[in-house]
Amino acid sequence: MRINNKLKPEELSGKLNRFWQLSDQKIHLIEKQYDESKGSPVFTVEGKYSTRGWTEWTQGFQYGSVLLQFDISEDQKWLELARKNTISKMAPHVSHTGVHDHGFNNVSTYGNLLRLMREGKIPFNEWEKNFYELSLKISGAVQASRWTSIPSGGFIYSFNGVHSLFVDTIRSCRSLMISHLLGHVFQGEGDVKISLLERAIQHIQATAKYAVFYGEGRDSYDVWGRTAHESIFNVKDGNYRCPNSQQGYSGFTTWTRGLAWAMCGFSEQLEMLDFIDEFELIGYGGKDVLSDTMQKAAKATCDFYIENTPTDGIPYWDSGAPNLHQMGDYLNRPADPFNDFEPVDSSAAAIGAQGLLRLGKYLVEKGDTEAGEKYFQAGLTVLNTLLDEPYLSTSENHQGLLLHSIYHRPNDWDFVPKGSKIPFGESGMWGDYHIREAGLYLQRFINKENYYTFFNCVK
Repeated sequence: MRINNKLKPEELSGKLNRFWQLSDQKIHLIEKQYDESKGSPVFTVEGKYSTRGWTEWTQGFQYGSVLLQFDISEDQKWLELARKNTISKMAPHVSHTGVHDHGFNNVSTYGNLLRLMREGKIPFNEWEKNFYELSLKISGAVQASRWTSIPSGGFIYSFNGVHSLFVDTIRSCRSLMISHLLGHVFQGEGDVKISLLERAIQHIQATAKYAVFYGEGRDSYDVWGRTAHESIFNVKDGNYRCPNSQQGYSGFTTWTRGLAWAMCGFSEQLEMLDFIDEFELIGYGGKDVLSDTMQKAAKATCDFYIENTPTDGIPYWDSGAPNLHQMGDYLNRPADPFNDFEPVDSSAAAIGAQGLLRLGKYLVEKGDTEAGEKYFQAGLTVLNTLLDEPYLSTSENHQGLLLHSIYHRPNDWDFVPKGSKIPFGESGMWGDYHIREAGLYLQRFINKENYYTFFNCVK
């Protein structure tokens, strides 16, 4: 991609104002038209949200989006809607033992509500605060219970089974970290106390070691910053066996949304690391060692994104998608969501943009100004593209906010318009949430408000 090094955050203010107006309209449209008896809205088909049974991983994004809209607008109706739905519908997600998505569903809802209270944006209420805290404590413990031990530590296993480490699960480390910081004690058989901090750190380390590649010769496709969606382990002896993919093209190519989860996850955990007392980290190698591990993974994945994304910052759904070669020199021109060969994935861009911005700010504050400014400007470049057509959904009848998201290309779940050979023009609830989250991040940065992090809920 071509990074616009002259772009200033304030120059996106006009686009952000329009974006939040459209966001408000989309939430109204979903509330008015979507039939929740069908299940959680996942992705749009011809502009209307539909469901797709796999796991219920998007409901927290639906209600979390409403909370982000309230954060910007201070419109009380959005607060009351999100609060009501969180209380009445999100409890099954807190106790859900079958998924690796607690950091998505519960931090986006209970976490945002607690954060808003801590920040003084909603009135303080002791019992309400206790309710949100208890939900987050239990969510972190339930997530930590999905544990596979390996010789070097362990990881939170995916819904595929105990052999499976997903790269996107790094964002669920948020739920463990919050639970730990809230003082929760996770207990197992015989009242054995299990450290949530330790499990979060070990999962981060496993993701950095096995899901991210560093050009060190691990296999024939080992390139600096490449990621594998899934890492497979032999559960008899705990040894790593091979890379794999569920939503990407293969274990030897890079599914770009998985890459983006890593970019964002490592960057926000770096910020989190500064919030933890040095004394607590001595048993895990110390803060410097952990920081080095996370920085290496964050820089590598962000570098891969920059080097393997078209000039405007929007990636295709997989960097090794089988028909990209038919598109010629596709990296040296803006992405084309309407081409005949491979779809783009704007949701990967929305997630990745936040990772770039966070890593950039972190490195500048640590004195690595040149690298930090590169990543921050790359994040601004991506957002500058996403906050405009053809990615911003301006049709008053389309329920989605961010167009050209891809859910599951290998399973052919995405809607292909008549006359097209590829899917385009649709939205996903995860993409809509993350473009709102990136927008909130930048809006606060521009307004010089309290810096937005997931762990503001425990400050």
